[in-house]
Amino acid sequence: MTELNNLWLTETIRLREEHAGPLDDLEANRLARNAGGDLPTRIQRRALWLAERDGLTGALKHWLQGARLALLLMVVLALVSGAGLAFSALGNGSQPVNIFWALGTLLGLNLILMISWALGLVFAGEHGAALGRLWLWLSEKFARDAKAAQLPPALLLLLQRHKLNRWALGSLVNGLWLLIMLSTLSMLVLMMATRRYDFIWESTLFGADFFAALTDALAAVPHALGWSAPRVDMIRVTLDTDYNRELVRQSWAIWLVGAVLIYGVLPRLVLMLLCRWRWKRGRAALRLDPTLPGYAQLRERLMPTSERLGISDAAPEQLHRVESGVSALQSDGALLVAIELDEQRPWPPKLPKSVSNAGILDSRESRHKLLEQLSRFPPARLAIACDPRRSPDRGSLALIGELARNASATRVWLLQAPPGEALDAARLGDWHAALEQLALPFADCAPMNWLETGHD
Repeated sequence: MTELNNLWLTETIRLREEHAGPLDDLEANRLARNAGGDLPTRIQRRALWLAERDGLTGALKHWLQGARLALLLMVVLALVSGAGLAFSALGNGSQPVNIFWALGTLLGLNLILMISWALGLVFAGEHGAALGRLWLWLSEKFARDAKAAQLPPALLLLLQRHKLNRWALGSLVNGLWLLIMLSTLSMLVLMMATRRYDFIWESTLFGADFFAALTDALAAVPHALGWSAPRVDMIRVTLDTDYNRELVRQSWAIWLVGAVLIYGVLPRLVLMLLCRWRWKRGRAALRLDPTLPGYAQLRERLMPTSERLGISDAAPEQLHRVESGVSALQSDGALLVAIELDEQRPWPPKLPKSVSNAGILDSRESRHKLLEQLSRFPPARLAIACDPRRSPDRGSLALIGELARNASATRVWLLQAPPGEALDAARLGDWHAALEQLALPFADCAPMNWLETGHD
């Protein structure tokens, strides 16, 4: 992942929380605090963890693949359009080519749009949004990921905030027009090399003197670079078909190719390189701004004056599947821990020597202490004892998920009711449904043999 992609995902998470409310971020905040660093670093670590959990990281990869396909399609269209310009300007060679009409066809639209882009960049700061929107739309269509719809708005806001969208868009627009003009130039040379074209000029309003002056003006730059141009006498006799000799024909052809190269290809190349340089320079200077809306309230959670655990945000629509972040090589030993048991229940049960007892987690301090310990010394097997007479509230389920992520393998032990008391079937069903969403195995008997040996 590049730094731009990391900032992009961070901005996506910020916008998502701004519009839909805070996410379930208890573990993300803890991991960000443990990793250390300044506030922007912690905000980014938190956002990347949430993006990975919620599938935004995968959606970004799909979107980038779609963006490449969209760009490839636009490149193909640019090449085809350039070839079409050349065919439109010269025809099939059966009729003489009006040299100035051909020049207008080859350069007119390109020059108008190039001047329009430059004026928009200077006076408005934005231009060429149509091509950019087309690329974003095609990228989203090719991505085929519903979660990828959240990414383009975040990218646009990130670039606009640092005034990089004009250079990113400028690289795209001028790059595509450069391809169009290169395709036009290549096809122009190929057609002139394989067909014989006669060139004429025709006008009802203007005479030979006007076209001689126009030709000299357009040939000023090519002539300074050593490019030949038709002389005045050649321009005057162009209409005389008996005098349209090979020298005149070649002279017009060279002049037309030079005009396309000098006034079509080179300006687009210069503008594209300028935009690419500004884009790379600005991208290298991208930094996360912790003063943005949505980041201020994270300061106390990520860099608190006093550490505290708890649940303060709204419940999500569904629980997230728990996947262990610890491999078997990183973990060792077995551990039993209980969550909020009544004092009347005898605890702990008799444990094998190889199984450690982590006690009962009944306070924020005890939870925080155990999570810190597990982050440094993850167990290979972890059994979590819960009292199913209590409702499976969000705080307990979030804690179970955090504990499970810090062990190589986890099982939940749903304790039996004390003698003379029955479990509520509906409440027990809620526990089963919640643990199935978390994808954690559970049982109503003590998993002592599994804790000791690793199998049943």
